[in-house]
Amino acid sequence: MTSRHQRVARAKESLTVPNHLANETSPYLLQHKDNPVEWYPWGEEALARAQREDKPLLVSIGYASCHWCHVMAHESFEDERTAALMNERFVNVKVDREERPDIDGIYMSAVQAMTGQGGWPLNVFLTPEGVPFVGGTYWPPSERMGMPGFATVLDAVADAWRDRREAITQNADTLRDYLTRATSATPEPGALNEGSLDEAFQGLQRAFDDEHGGFGGAPKFPQPAVLGFLLRVWRRTGNAEAAAMVRHTLDQMAAGGIYDHLGGGFARYAVDAAWLVPHFEKMLYDNAQLVRVYVDAWRAFGDERYRAVAEETCAYVLREMTGPDGGFYSAQDADSEGEEGKFYVWTPEEIDAALPPDGADLVKLHFGVTAAGNFEGKTILSRVRDVEELSDATGLSGEEIESALTRAQERLLAVRKERVPPGTDDKVLTSWNGLMIGALAEAGRAFDRADLIAAAARNATFLLTTLRPDGRLLRSYRAGVAKIPAFLEDYAFLADGLLALYRATLETRWLDEARALVGEITARFGHETAGFYDTAADHERLVARPRDLQDGATPAGNSVAAEVLLTFAALTEDDALAARAEAVLATLAEPMREQPLGFGRFLSVLDDWLGPRRELVLAGAANDPSLRALATAAGHHFDPALILARAVPDEPELSERYALLADRPLVHGTAAAYLCEQRTCLPPVTTAAELAALL
Repeated sequence: MTSRHQRVARAKESLTVPNHLANETSPYLLQHKDNPVEWYPWGEEALARAQREDKPLLVSIGYASCHWCHVMAHESFEDERTAALMNERFVNVKVDREERPDIDGIYMSAVQAMTGQGGWPLNVFLTPEGVPFVGGTYWPPSERMGMPGFATVLDAVADAWRDRREAITQNADTLRDYLTRATSATPEPGALNEGSLDEAFQGLQRAFDDEHGGFGGAPKFPQPAVLGFLLRVWRRTGNAEAAAMVRHTLDQMAAGGIYDHLGGGFARYAVDAAWLVPHFEKMLYDNAQLVRVYVDAWRAFGDERYRAVAEETCAYVLREMTGPDGGFYSAQDADSEGEEGKFYVWTPEEIDAALPPDGADLVKLHFGVTAAGNFEGKTILSRVRDVEELSDATGLSGEEIESALTRAQERLLAVRKERVPPGTDDKVLTSWNGLMIGALAEAGRAFDRADLIAAAARNATFLLTTLRPDGRLLRSYRAGVAKIPAFLEDYAFLADGLLALYRATLETRWLDEARALVGEITARFGHETAGFYDTAADHERLVARPRDLQDGATPAGNSVAAEVLLTFAALTEDDALAARAEAVLATLAEPMREQPLGFGRFLSVLDDWLGPRRELVLAGAANDPSLRALATAAGHHFDPALILARAVPDEPELSERYALLADRPLVHGTAAAYLCEQRTCLPPVTTAAELAALL
């Protein structure tokens, strides 16, 4: 039997072919194109080679802004000895989980079933047919803190493949059966009623962190879908505690280090319970969802700080995460110059060098910048003293302090721009862009910001042309290349974003585009009994057909699809659409009650389904100032379940497509608002003041 050293030497000598990632467009895959590992992208070439050579596949899944993915790449995938072992004994495949959520979802489920945990990097060993049999997450290069070294894992798996094939095959068959059951099975339908909302709220109360806001301890994630549900609980019941939970969480996040006080935007999560120390990567999907929560909180409570956070976050996305064609980028890395958070932290000396003495002192007081720091000897900015406390400490008025802080923050942002920035993952994903369209449209509608609505419309036009070149929606775009057939979440999130854009502009084209996407969802993605698969019927066949029925960092495609279906059921008076939404909700009745943290968006959809849901039809031309005044009044009001649409009296074909718009004439030639509930309408009104009173 040859030794490991002999195998390494032989593999090094034979490695003359570069890996196969150079022609990919994913920034994550391109990060690995110069590795000594002979990486393949996922595809038939890798699977065929594994079958031809009777080797297992090693599939390594991550994403461009993943800190521990970078660590493992440096420790293992850039190491020639480790790469030689991988190349000799496996066919190695790199997957960007953001481009291929189907592959990631299936193999994450498998690893969680095997080990009880998951995360990224995700490393899973497959049979040549693509069936998993062993997997894990990060492995260090050598044994550390009870974790085996990666080379040891490689040897053990390869030896088992050679010597214990029958056991591996049995394990793989068991996992295949598990994955098939998990993705296709439908729980027995349960009762849907307000009691479900009440039980879910009680579960969230138990999980709530009374001191710092949010749910659970460290690490702590923002949970925007859950916060959105709590706002609905408050609106439905008047429950003051639901409102307090939302406000305390939003206040603490906006004050903490998870929020970028200079540039706007939120990091993905905090490593502590107090929101102070972020995991510094910024994701488009987090910021899109948090904008909508802060917008709705402003509508609900009128707190101008919520408006500021929403607008600052929109400004961040438009400044740093938007391409020349209007597409929104995916993420920014946590690391710069090889150090996590280096771009964002400060010392007192750096503050002093950037600002005049009075401004520097004020900033250090406000953001808690000290010589000791709060993160590896430097300071993550967090709001430790508010304006009133600063006024007491300095004798300045609140207005003087706010003006001075604004000037200082602008200067510090300019200084920070001179630093080496974190890398940006500049691929454009349809689903995440759909979330951002909705965020910009709702912020623009609430704050009377035509520029935000215009940015949303530009992005929507880009997606519907460049990522739909032949009439079929695609998922990913970068460097002039659009690719990968779109998944359920792409269709659903984009449809939801287009509905928000329609509410902001009242231009029928966006409504029609959203309806076309819904038609694609029902035609291509339907499950046999309830809800939808994540992949279309003609998508690439994997070991199982994924079907996500739980909300995570992004909502499930099924929850957003159900929400959009309910909206179109109201607009078209098509009860069959509502029945499809009801079916998926009914299968999740018990999980929603028992595990509300995993079903935030589904619970909001249940709130929609339970009703009573109001419908507001504005009759008139989209650019009529009277109609715009009515639309503005609606945009300032908090009612997340409200159906808003525009009737055009001289376009009868519109009401043929959308029955809700029938028989909505102008009133004495003036734009009018019809507020309805359960297909019963109040008399129309024609002024913004009258409409505000009704709402």
